[in-house]
Amino acid sequence: MAEAARFNDTEHDADHSDDAVWLEVVRKMDEVYQDLLRYEVELETKNAELESLRQFFASVLDSISDVLIVCDLEWRIEAVNAALSRLVGQAQETLIGASFFSLLADTDRERFCGGTGMPVVERHDCECSVITADGTTTPVSFNCTVRRDLSGRVSGVVITGRPVGELRRAYEALREAHEALQRTQGQLVHSEKMASLGRLVAGVAHELNNPISFVLGNVLALKRYAERFQRFFAACAAEGACAPAIQTLREQLKIDRALADLPRLIAGLEEGAQRSREIVDALKRFSAVDGGEMHEVELVEVIRRGVHWVTSSVRGAFRVDLALPESMRVWGNSGQLQQVVMNLVQNAADATADLPEGRLSITAREENGGWRVDFIDNGPGIRPEHLPHLFEPFFTTKPVGQGNRFGAGDQLWSGGKDGG
Repeated sequence: MAEAARFNDTEHDADHSDDAVWLEVVRKMDEVYQDLLRYEVELETKNAELESLRQFFASVLDSISDVLIVCDLEWRIEAVNAALSRLVGQAQETLIGASFFSLLADTDRERFCGGTGMPVVERHDCECSVITADGTTTPVSFNCTVRRDLSGRVSGVVITGRPVGELRRAYEALREAHEALQRTQGQLVHSEKMASLGRLVAGVAHELNNPISFVLGNVLALKRYAERFQRFFAACAAEGACAPAIQTLREQLKIDRALADLPRLIAGLEEGAQRSREIVDALKRFSAVDGGEMHEVELVEVIRRGVHWVTSSVRGAFRVDLALPESMRVWGNSGQLQQVVMNLVQNAADATADLPEGRLSITAREENGGWRVDFIDNGPGIRPEHLPHLFEPFFTTKPVGQGNRFGAGDQLWSGGKDGG
């Protein structure tokens, strides 16, 4: 009986153990099922994201106007964009698997990289003829670069291209715009010169008045002397003229003094005429429309002439202090340099017009193989909000018609001694 009882207990324990194992199996299956559901949801989410990215990249590739071709190591096409499909008149699916060289004209297949048997090479700005949808050919400028896999090994090439006709039209439009800009710039520079000349008319008239007045005074003196000479020569040529009478007339007319004064009068006439010619020549050089020819220029002379012209027409108390070396030989355009100097001096005069005494200091020193010239006035200076606009061609804070392209307090950098 005792043995039977122990057997029943053992059987009962075995049944209880089997139930626990099945419960554990069911729990594990439930966990696995839950994991599968979670993985399925994540997989669907990832697939949706991948599809969204695929559509995004597909739309981007189809929106690119340039031709895009992806090839493997044997130049078989793996992917293309819509631009190529439109160019050659074939569906994108049809092009997949075809050879890239089948798109090119026979004369360009070997020239591109030697044919399909050649290894992958890079090409830049390689112009080839592509067979288009209507059976004709059109030149396309290709760029070919290698692509690599995750391990860094070369796995194929990416080819981009643009029809040369579009490039040529773009270059032509760019060239025309550049030429128009150059013409406008030349007209602007010449207009500024004419505006500066208008402001300098009073100063130039004053400059010319001095030598002309000097010449006129000497001419009047020569005219009086000529009248004396005529009377004296007439008396000498008259019949019966005697030496004592001629000597007396010579003393009365002061012939000897007039003869001694002739060289001085002639030298004065020459000096006045030379000075007038220099002023006119300088005025012609400044107002002439040139092509910006570069030549060796004496910058000290340019600065002094520009300062003198502006200060001659400035009203009020305005003083310019020059601290310049004896010579500053630079390589540049004298007319343009003088335009810069005059604009800076004029701006300084305008900026200090409301002060009891306007002052401008111009100093120069050698720096980095060239000459640095500083223009510093005692005006209010440039406002901080205007500093970012200093080099904008048409920016000015002055009323219309009075603006200059350079502000007071600026620095003029000249070309180096060796033409730098």
